[in-house]
Parts: sequence; C-alpha cells; structure tokens
Amino acid sequence: MTSTSETAVRLTQYAHGGGCACKIPPGELEDVLGPLARTRPTTSDFPLLVGLATGDDAAVVTLPAPPGGTAQAVVSTADFFTPVVDDPYDWGRIAAANALSDVYAMGGRPVLAVNLLAWPRDVLPFELAREVLRGGLDIAAEAGCHVGGGHSVDDPEPKYGMAVTGLADPTRLLRNDAGRPGVPLSLTKPLGLGVLNNRHKATGERFEQAVATMVALNRDAAAVALDAGAVCATDVTGFGLLGHLHKLARASGVTAVLDTAAVPCLDGAREAVRDGYVSGGTRRNLEWVAPFTDFGDTDADTRILLADAQTSGGLLVAGEVPGAPVIGELVARGPHSVVLR
Repeated sequence: MTSTSETAVRLTQYAHGGGCACKIPPGELEDVLGPLARTRPTTSDFPLLVGLATGDDAAVVTLPAPPGGTAQAVVSTADFFTPVVDDPYDWGRIAAANALSDVYAMGGRPVLAVNLLAWPRDVLPFELAREVLRGGLDIAAEAGCHVGGGHSVDDPEPKYGMAVTGLADPTRLLRNDAGRPGVPLSLTKPLGLGVLNNRHKATGERFEQAVATMVALNRDAAAVALDAGAVCATDVTGFGLLGHLHKLARASGVTAVLDTAAVPCLDGAREAVRDGYVSGGTRRNLEWVAPFTDFGDTDADTRILLADAQTSGGLLVAGEVPGAPVIGELVARGPHSVVLR
C-alpha cells in the first residue's frame, strides 16, 4: 500500500541527512564506545550473549530454561533516523523495516516494538506524523510484531524509528563474530539505496525500486540463512557494505575477499554516483575503511557504491543463501580485513 495523496511537504528538506546516512561516523562512534565495551560487566541473572564488544546488530541475553523447557534468547535493539523519502507513509514503512532488520540479522523474530518519534510541531503538520506512524504499524503487522506504544518529543528535526524486542534460539544465533575461513559471502539486497535517496532529496525524483527494496523485510532471508546452517551475518545499513564487512571480518578474525563484479546494484545507482549524488556519510565510510582495505584496481565509482550508506539494506551472510548472489568468501586473516578483487 502507498499513500493515497501526495504531500505538498518535502520531508527530506527538513533533515540535515537522510536515513542511515545521518548516523554518527563509525570511527568517532568506536572511539567513544571502545572504552565502554571494556568496563566491568553488570551483575545480572541473565547472561549477556552479545553486547558492545563486537559491534553487532543487537544486544542478546539468555533467559533460563523453565523446568522441562528450553532456554530462550531475548534480542533488543533500537533504530531511528531522519526522513529518507518525502512521502511520510513510506518513511514510516522504511524506518520500521530497518529497525526490525536488526532482530532478523541476529537470527531472531521480532515480537514487540515501541515507536520513537521526534517532530517539529510548530513547523510540520502533525497529520504527517500520523502517516509516518501508520506506515510503521503496517510493516510491524506484516512482521507479526506488536506495536505497544512508544515515546515522542517536540524536536526541531523530524525523526522516526522503533525500539524492538525479539526472541531467538540461543543455539542458533546469527553473529558477526562467527565467520570462519572457507565460507562464501552472500548479499540479499542490492546496493545503491544511499545514492538514490540522496538524488531523491536533491531533485524530488522518486525511485520505486529503492522504496520497494527498503520496505522489504529481511525475515525470509534470515530464515533461509538459518535453515542453510549459517551462523554468521549482519545487515548492511549506514556504514555501507565495506564498513559492515570490515566489522564482521574484524570480529571473526578473518579476511573478507570481495568479488566486486558480483555485487548487485539497483538500477540507476551508478548513474547517481556519476552525477555526484553521494552523501557525506558515504564518503566518511570510505575514509574509515581505507586503512583496513586492499582496494586493488577497483575504480572510484565502485568504491563509492561499496561504501554507500544503505538504509534498510539486506543481510550480509557468511554462507550460501538460496536466491542470493555469492559476492565473495572469508579466508584466513591477512594484512587487511577486506580485499577487493
């Protein structure tokens, strides 16, 4: 379903960045979080399976098994961002799919979400916020996930997303530190969302292929990956394919060799790069991964696309996923965490 009426308000013009491209640069974020990841762990009755240490997609704790039952893992995440498209309903759908993706990327299923909304009440009609929330509700319903309220603030810049709680089998998690040499790499959505969204923000052009990709849930891809025996995955969002690949390889103690010709891209993505619709977030991604990457003779435009800040991108899976292209493999750790071929 799409909005039934065109809005006269271009939401993207009220944001300094768009979608996951508005994230704090990864290098700055790691400088802040690194010391925190090494602090004394909190005393709790519930063991922390996944926390800050590896920079994974969500936090995971284990609940003790009831008498005669099996243990369950609780997956917790939050994600919100500024408008990535002008249509409020589509923005709501995209933001919700993006937030739910962190649970799928851990091998879990989302069960409960709460809305996170920031809105400039004196600048933008609040009816538009209702459309944003409606989009989020529709995607959550598609995922079989309750939306049980949320939190809102009056803010100079519109922002929307969700905090999501999911459940998983603690013995069948998808983690970014579980990659092993000899395993292929698969990607379940094409790249180019960042540059197409940036073109949309600059020109008002609407790219249906980008919207369809961003609102698609990663539910089925995660289920197929688990059924295929995968134990290592992450989703590709604001740090780009290269950034998330570097984090996975680093956490797993391996090197990722990427076949650049095998990486799928959305129609119009290369043209958007050629015409200069590249966000600052994408350029910061490329700068961050450069010391850890052997670029070989990869051309400049391809490097941009590989670092492109995605919003609600696909899953990067260590393993073969039926229906998804194989884009490389993990090998024994070498001088770089990522090598382009």
